Amino acid sequence: MLGSSNIVAFAPTRDAKKAQKFYESVLGLKLISKDKFALEFDANGTMLRVASVPKYTPYPFTILGWGVRDIAKTVAGLTKKGVEFQQYGMPGQDERGVWTSPSGAKVAWFKDPDGNVLSVTQFD
Repeated sequence: MLGSSNIVAFAPTRDAKKAQKFYESVLGLKLISKDKFALEFDANGTMLRVASVPKYTPYPFTILGWGVRDIAKTVAGLTKKGVEFQQYGMPGQDERGVWTSPSGAKVAWFKDPDGNVLSVTQFD
């Protein structure tokens, strides 16, 4: 039924100003609109609504992720913009925070200003 419909992604924020700066300036997403309810970004054709919420406790798992062609280049670029990649102490995770999964995919995790876990993945 929904297989031919576009997905809309959501992420919560307690501070829309900080979220806007991060998603727009650091991640490079285009701001489409904003109101008192949410920021709306174009994430390469997918709508990302960063919804304003009064209270929120971030989950300890990934809520948004991007597939990238070159994870080393992506991690380096985001690091230059101040993004800190998470170390989880998993076998196969390098000093940059990039983990190589059993399938060969490479994944690195980071957080937005609200503590939401985001990721970038280079699929094998």
